[in-house]
Amino acid sequence: MQITLMQGLMLAIAAIIIGVDYWLEALFIFRPLVVSTVTGIILGNVQLGLATGALTELAFAGLTPAGGTQPPNPVLAGFMSTTIAYTAGVSPEIALGLCLPFSFLMQYVILFFYSSFSFFMAGADKAAEEGNVTKIRNINITTTLIVALSYGVIVFACTYLAQEPMAQFVTAMPAWLIHGLEVAGGILPAIGFGMLLRVMMKAKYIPFFIAGFLMMNFIPMNNLLPVAMLGTAFALFDFFNAKARRTAIEEAIKNNSGSTGGNKNVGI
Repeated sequence: MQITLMQGLMLAIAAIIIGVDYWLEALFIFRPLVVSTVTGIILGNVQLGLATGALTELAFAGLTPAGGTQPPNPVLAGFMSTTIAYTAGVSPEIALGLCLPFSFLMQYVILFFYSSFSFFMAGADKAAEEGNVTKIRNINITTTLIVALSYGVIVFACTYLAQEPMAQFVTAMPAWLIHGLEVAGGILPAIGFGMLLRVMMKAKYIPFFIAGFLMMNFIPMNNLLPVAMLGTAFALFDFFNAKARRTAIEEAIKNNSGSTGGNKNVGI
């Protein structure tokens, strides 16, 4: 399948918008599931976008920026996993393995911005000393626009301009390498989910994890909606329990304060 010029431009515009969101971490539309779905809509294959997005989302679930560090870029992974599957006609697992170099590319581009944008810091410090809010705002807008346009240019180049060489490269791959990428693409979501569990898993959540695991693996179902509903029920149960505990603690503190105040008055 070929990507038209109009589709390439639409992907670039989507990359500019999503790139700003990733830079600001505002609406979280930069997650691979959303990015791949949007890519699938633009390419006219929503089902492929959802399939590649779900797989890529799992692989990148545990990768989040911390301080100055920057993980492999989820935006490029979302765009390229769907694009590669669409243009080269490969499975989502193989596309996931092939999209990683593009993710690493954008990772280093963002790290370059982190370093090069220090050039603006002297002007921002001076503007802060002078109370020049307009200059500080302009600096932030300028740096954000640079990042946004970079996303647009790179996504346009990778999806539209490089589609022919990319398709030829995939076609020329030997069968054993294709199979290896497919295996790697199947393993990566489990690794990503394991990294996420390493951060989130606490002793109090283990019963919920076991319940979801048993339900998913031993109860026949056509989709993940029952598991999602079970997760929603558990979340509401935990929320209302926590709310009830907080209310009980506040009432106990209030009663204890009132009792202490009464004893003081009696002593006086």
